[in-house]
Amino acid sequence: MSQWDGKSKGTLLGYQIFVNIIKKLGVNAAYGLLIPVAFYYVIAYPSTARAMFYYYRKRQGFSLIKSLLALYRGYFVFGQVLIDKIALFAGLRNKFSFDFDGIEILKQLLAEKKGGILISGHIGNFEIAEKFFADIDFQQQIHIVAADQERTIIKDYLNAIAQEESKVNFIHIKDDMSHIFEITAALANNDLICLTGDRYFDYSKTMSAPLLGEDALFPAGTFMIASRLNAPIAFVYVMKEPNLHYHLYTRRAAPIKHRDAQAVLNAYTESMEQMLKRYPYQWFNFFDFWNAKKSK
Repeated sequence: MSQWDGKSKGTLLGYQIFVNIIKKLGVNAAYGLLIPVAFYYVIAYPSTARAMFYYYRKRQGFSLIKSLLALYRGYFVFGQVLIDKIALFAGLRNKFSFDFDGIEILKQLLAEKKGGILISGHIGNFEIAEKFFADIDFQQQIHIVAADQERTIIKDYLNAIAQEESKVNFIHIKDDMSHIFEITAALANNDLICLTGDRYFDYSKTMSAPLLGEDALFPAGTFMIASRLNAPIAFVYVMKEPNLHYHLYTRRAAPIKHRDAQAVLNAYTESMEQMLKRYPYQWFNFFDFWNAKKSK
């Protein structure tokens, strides 16, 4: 079992409270409210705390004390990431600064006229990637493939407070697999397809690879698609830095043999490890990630 059901914790009221604080008092004031909230989540969800403690203690190699402190810090950083996303939706783009590290790679992919597969994960704040892409004239050539299982009422609320229409297209994963045809058509149009590679559902086909020294399961579909569509592959991450600053990383994968999904996965986990070593508190898979294989 993946122990992830495609839905995030949080209530509409909670989002509304933070939106009001952000608009009236600013982003940093909203961060202040996270002090008790982060502590609540550490205490209220012991299974999540155990999974995150394992990540810090065994996979990152932190000391016992540092791992315990990291539980709180990780939730606090995650709260900051959510607040930043809300602030950006609410039109406070000018409050943030950004570094574009590898944008030339994305432009090169488009120049090659083969489309491109961009793979990210639930680290950093990839959900705000479209705010980066909006700064670059891609002429709506970006498609984000997403599981459409988040709470609709929250999604509707965020869309309602958005100050500008999204310039990024979304392809939603469907049970009938029709999203594959949408992806193929987009690539044929020389578009870029964004996928995440670190979460799967219980009914999904999986693949195994080591991440931070321990085998874990990953969604086979992402890497099978990337290996079979003859499109260049890159890994993209949007990582939070201090002082309302974000850093977008794009790294192009080395050429991989056609239909070698395992090679794509191995390149992805190597890329993820590099990011997690640099940003250990921005791992946001709050479930028993590495033990998923053992429970099957």
